[in-house]
Amino acid sequence: MSTITETIDETRVQEFAGRLFGIYTSAMLSAMIDIGYRTGLFEAAAQGPASSPELAIRAGLHERYVREWLGSMATSGIVEYDAASETYRLPPEHAACLTGGGSGNLAPFGQLNTHLATHVKEVARVFRDGGGVPYEAFRPEFTDAMDAMGRGAFDEELVDAWLPCASGLRETLTRGARAADIACGTGHAVVLLAREFPRSTFTGYDTAEDAIARARAEAAAAGLTNAHFEVRDVAELTVDDPLDVVFVFDAIHDMVSPAAVLRCIYDAVAPGGIFFMKEPRVSSDLADNIGNPFAPILYSVSTLHCLTVSLADNGAGLGTAWGERVARRMLADAGFDDIGVYEAPADPMDAIFIMGKPAAAAD
Repeated sequence: MSTITETIDETRVQEFAGRLFGIYTSAMLSAMIDIGYRTGLFEAAAQGPASSPELAIRAGLHERYVREWLGSMATSGIVEYDAASETYRLPPEHAACLTGGGSGNLAPFGQLNTHLATHVKEVARVFRDGGGVPYEAFRPEFTDAMDAMGRGAFDEELVDAWLPCASGLRETLTRGARAADIACGTGHAVVLLAREFPRSTFTGYDTAEDAIARARAEAAAAGLTNAHFEVRDVAELTVDDPLDVVFVFDAIHDMVSPAAVLRCIYDAVAPGGIFFMKEPRVSSDLADNIGNPFAPILYSVSTLHCLTVSLADNGAGLGTAWGERVARRMLADAGFDDIGVYEAPADPMDAIFIMGKPAAAAD
């Protein structure tokens, strides 16, 4: 058997080695960002320049750990260091991306990265053995990470930016409608919608008991009587009364039986009703995703979570990058037509799919 030996370009070797080292450095910094987020160090640093002891006092932390953490932050350029005064400064432009409760705070992504990294050994095993790592293995940490990442986006964008993508949806909810959020997680979207549209009733469904418990607690604390939550396998969802609106936010792609879920949604939606689905804005074809700056993280998160939790139950294994072409086909197979796809306002990683069930449609 002949072997083809390629000539190695040493310059490219060095360039790629440098890129790899940058990737590994970024992975370590991701963990440092997670620590800064969890301990409140970014919020403390955003109050103004401080020495290491001063910042430790602000955050209520041990100075020696803070000093070492600041070393990674300063040498990476996340914070600025003034050697003369031995003080550290978090520039306001950086603080805008690392502090606050809004969608601009990207620090919670570090929490997701460090959590998924703890499951690398398990995922590598199923590469060899087949199957997957079950969803239960990721909880409750995954619930915490998704809540932290999504809460600010829901607060800022759900009502004022995303709902207007569906013509007439706000008016429908204002008049009073029956609505559901499939795979609702900790239910924050349901709470926001129930507060904004008191004449409508909202039910959130999820398989995670810990997430549903938190959803119920938040709705009760808000004094909402039009928000309800159920632990339910939505692949077998049935409703007593047809739903006027069904929402799914970034969840179809990691379900065990996505085709069955979509069909259940179609059956549950009343004729003339609306299905509102938000999913990653990515192509179904790998070649089209080359150069997409969000594609590497989407495929990586899919490998470490979305794909494996589906395959763990012999599921479809759609993966995060199932894309618009496959989504349109599956939605059509479920019965939906006249599907509109829009870039999610203020969220370049996601697309919003809007479709109605024809008023004359029979169940």
